[in-house]
Amino acid sequence: MEISGTVLFIDDEKHVLNSLDGLFSGTDLKILKAADPREAIELFGKEEIAVIVSDNHMPGIKGIDLLQKVRDVSPDTLRILMTAYADLVTAVDAINKGDLFRFIVKPWEDEALIQTVHDAVRHYHLVRSLKTGDEATLLGIAQTIELKDPHTRGHCENVAAYAMLIADALNLSGELKKQMLYGSWLHDCGKINIPDNILDKKSPLIREEYEIIKNHPRWGADLALQAGMPEYVVNIILYHHERYDGSGYPAGIRGTDIPLEARIVTVADVYDALTSERAYRKKYSVKKAVDIMMLMRGNIFDAEVFDLFLEVCGKKLLPGLSRK
Repeated sequence: MEISGTVLFIDDEKHVLNSLDGLFSGTDLKILKAADPREAIELFGKEEIAVIVSDNHMPGIKGIDLLQKVRDVSPDTLRILMTAYADLVTAVDAINKGDLFRFIVKPWEDEALIQTVHDAVRHYHLVRSLKTGDEATLLGIAQTIELKDPHTRGHCENVAAYAMLIADALNLSGELKKQMLYGSWLHDCGKINIPDNILDKKSPLIREEYEIIKNHPRWGADLALQAGMPEYVVNIILYHHERYDGSGYPAGIRGTDIPLEARIVTVADVYDALTSERAYRKKYSVKKAVDIMMLMRGNIFDAEVFDLFLEVCGKKLLPGLSRK
């Protein structure tokens, strides 16, 4: 499904701009072009621009410096740099600092450029929705992301339900529980940047594909931070794949260094994943899922949180299950 939005391309070479205009002519995107950085900045006073794509080498100002100016003028606009191989270190450093969304190496590959721009437009709309959304909007965002993988439909709501039972048993405050609800719904929002062919793959992932999957907590946390979401929400999104023994990702933190809200959602997330159909396997029975999770107690999971999960969820959601 196409997504609409305005994209601004900047290059001092007219034939490059014409080529880019033609490349995106069959999409729902509105394409603006500028050959001069000053003209480009002026457009931000007239248009809501979702994405800007700038060449790096232009007379008078480097593209990377222009994009830093754009960040001050329009913070929500996603910034993409077109660069030569010689500038890759600079581009990667700018991404790590948060100055860029992505970079494209010239000469570009058409398919890769189209995908990158569409990812950026989608990211822009997602951040804007997170900023202005009420509960219904946040849940709707989570459900929309789940549509990328039909096997995960209902996953965010299930995870939230289990996490809320644990939070109730711990007598957490109403505000913290509300933020945990939002974090549970949105814990996988970073998957919006994962290609569908990886999410839908019916065979085991190869190492390179798994490395892409492992980026989704950071991508999701970046979205939440840009949207100004509360700390507890960001913590759940960022840390829900950390492991109690420190072998998780993305930060490899361990024990109680992992925020409590993330430790709770990790248990809820794994249980629902095990008891749900996936593209690459059938769902496990409740007994089998719990047997598997018992092996994770104290290494993957916080043992106390896991035991509490068995106690409260065993009574309310898992008939016949008791604490072991």
